Amino acid sequence: MTEETESGDQRLLELRNRIDSIDGDIARLISERANCALAVAALKKATGEDALYYRPEREAQVLRRAMERNSGPLTDEEMARLFREIMSACLALEEPVKVAYLGPEGTFTQQAALKHFGNSAQSRPLAVIDEVFREVEAGAVSYGVVPIENSTEGVINHTLDNFMTSNLCICGEVELRIHHHLMISDVTRAEAITRIYSHAQSLAQCRKWLDAHYPNVERVAVSSNADAAVRVKGEWNSAAIAGDMAAELYGLKILSEKIEDRPDNSTRFLIIGTQEVPASGDDKTSLMVSMRNEPGALHNLLEPFRRFGVDLTRVETRPSQSGHWNYVFFIDFKGHRDTEAIASALREVGICASDVKVLGSYPRGVL
Repeated sequence: MTEETESGDQRLLELRNRIDSIDGDIARLISERANCALAVAALKKATGEDALYYRPEREAQVLRRAMERNSGPLTDEEMARLFREIMSACLALEEPVKVAYLGPEGTFTQQAALKHFGNSAQSRPLAVIDEVFREVEAGAVSYGVVPIENSTEGVINHTLDNFMTSNLCICGEVELRIHHHLMISDVTRAEAITRIYSHAQSLAQCRKWLDAHYPNVERVAVSSNADAAVRVKGEWNSAAIAGDMAAELYGLKILSEKIEDRPDNSTRFLIIGTQEVPASGDDKTSLMVSMRNEPGALHNLLEPFRRFGVDLTRVETRPSQSGHWNYVFFIDFKGHRDTEAIASALREVGICASDVKVLGSYPRGVL
C-alpha cells in the first residue's frame, strides 16, 4: 500500500467519523424538537386553547425559513422536503392529521397529499371528489385534497362545482409536476397492445405522443390512473398511463417514460377544511362571485381589483345552479383577505355582485 493510498484511507475514515458525529447531533435535535411539539400540545390542552394542531400558516413559514437558510449543496426544495417530514412526524405525536384524497391508492392526488402533509399523516382514498368534500364536512377527516387545475388541460370543473354547495374553506395548495408513463403488467404482450387505459385528463395530456406511437389503439377513459393500473394486471393486450407511484404500488413495468406532451405539465391541488387560515406573509385568496345578468357585469366585477392594485392570478366561469344563463366567477388573487387593499376591493365587489363568497385565504404553495 502506498503512502498516498494510506493518506486517502485515513481521510475517508475521518470523514465517516465526522458524518457519524453529525448524525448524532441531528438525532438529538430532532428528538428535542419532538419534545417541544409534545409540550405545545400539552400546553394547548391545559389552557383550553383551540385544538388545531395543524397550522397551515405556521408550517408554510417554517418551510420558507428552511429554504432561506439553506446554503447548499442540497436544493432549497430538497431541504424543505426534509423539514416537511420532520414536521409531519412531530405533528403525529400531537395529533395525527387525517386526510381524504381522490383515490384509489397510487393517484397523483395521493402524491400531492403526501407532498403537502408528509408520510406521517393518515390518508384515506375516496372514489370521487364529492366524497372528499362530504367526508371533510362530516368531520370524518380533518382535511381533503382535490385537484383544481392542470397546466395543459385547464380547470377541474367538478371541483369548482362542489364549492357552490359546500361551506368548506381552502386551507392550502400544492403543485405537483406530472410525469406520465406507459406501463404494462407481467402478462401483457407489448407488441399486441390494442387498448390503453387512463384518466381522461391524462389521455388528453398525452394526446400527441399517443397519436405518434399508438394511433390505432383504443383509448379508454377510466375514473383514475390507479384504476387504469389495476385493470391491466389481468389483461394481455392492454396498457395503462399512470405515474411512478401507481407503477410501484401495482407492480407494473414502465414501457415508455415521460410521455406527456408538454415538459412543464403540472397540476395544482387544493387543501380543503373547516378552518380559516391567518396570514402567513405570502398568501393567496380564492373567491366565488355570482353576478347579476346585466351589461358590464364582468367589468364591474374586475374593476375594483384593478383600482386597489390586487393581482389576479385566475378567473374561471361556471354556469350557476340557480338560474338559466346566470354564471358564477371563481377568482384567485395574491394576498390575504385581511389586508386593507383586498378588504376594500371585496367591499366594492359586494356592492355590484348578487353574492360573494370568500373560499379561503391560504399560504401560497411552498413545495
